Amino acid sequence: MGMGKRKDARQGELWIAQTQIPQAPGHPFYRRLNELLAAHGFDAFVEDACAKFYTENVGRRSIPPGVYS
Repeated sequence: MGMGKRKDARQGELWIAQTQIPQAPGHPFYRRLNELLAAHGFDAFVEDACAKFYTENVGRRSIPPGVYS
């Protein structure tokens, strides 16, 4: 049987919206770490320290250094 000849089996959709992907609750250590970093203004500190390495007019926008995933 050649490729694509079977009529009873159709392939389903390959696209899944990001909103349909289940989210894990995350690890308590990292949730607490992010709370502590936010409480002490770590993101602003790092962004100020790294500002000279980022530019607005060259290439694609960079991810800010305070974004963690």
